Amino acid sequence: MCTTCGCGSGQTLIGGHVLKQRSKAAGPVQYRALSAGNEPSHSHEHVHTRDNLDFGAGPAGAHAPGLSQARMVKIERDILSKNDSYAEENRIYLSKHGIFALNLVSSPGSGKTTLLVKSISALNGSLPLAVIEGDQQTDNDAARIRATGAPALQINTGKGCHLDAYMVGQGMQQLGLQDNSLLMIENVGNLVCPASFDLGEAHKVAILSVTEGEDKPLKYPDMFRASDLMLLNKCDLLPYLTFDAELAVENARRVNPNIQVIRISATSGEGMDEWLEWIRAGCRKAVATAK
Repeated sequence: MCTTCGCGSGQTLIGGHVLKQRSKAAGPVQYRALSAGNEPSHSHEHVHTRDNLDFGAGPAGAHAPGLSQARMVKIERDILSKNDSYAEENRIYLSKHGIFALNLVSSPGSGKTTLLVKSISALNGSLPLAVIEGDQQTDNDAARIRATGAPALQINTGKGCHLDAYMVGQGMQQLGLQDNSLLMIENVGNLVCPASFDLGEAHKVAILSVTEGEDKPLKYPDMFRASDLMLLNKCDLLPYLTFDAELAVENARRVNPNIQVIRISATSGEGMDEWLEWIRAGCRKAVATAK
């Protein structure tokens, strides 16, 4: 192992890229074998071959001009440590009040707002719920949620590319959540940064639409590794696409063998009953274990 950057054996390649697992406690990057592969050559800041430049090969998993890997690791630890303390406060509050909180994450355009609207309508007032919407600008999505009759709070992040636990905590206070209820958090459309930020939720739910690529889980492994459920959305379009649904699921389970998958369509209704029952089961558990 290199004593300068900490790289060494045990780093496994998928498609030529190192897969890293980062703990929720924002500790050191840990490497684990997820599938058979070849070990990368030694590197500090990046790996380069004739056909590839990989600036995510160092211990920070990223690159910033003028910053060493060690400095980037320290900055990340400091940021995530503070975020995790807010997330734990959120989690304690949610647990105490029997509130089941979900963090919905996806690329822009995956259909998560439409799916959220259809889910709220299908629940038809059977349980109290509220929604926190995250976007860089506008309150368009929150307005769509409010049109269903559900309370919704818009959080605009400006140039920020994700929600964090402090923002969500402030939103929870402003919404005045009911005990024994459901909180749906629609994160900013982004498959990168939201993976690292715990909001205090019970589960991250990744939405992957069939209009995207089957290799999204391999391109953005941190997000699919952090998620407990993947909703394979817009399945009504499968007859008109070359998208390989089986391969998409295989790729998701390649980076996260334990991820659950529901094939769903807000348009046709496919998978909606299974998704809604998954939500109801989570709500029942949250109520039963409320402290």
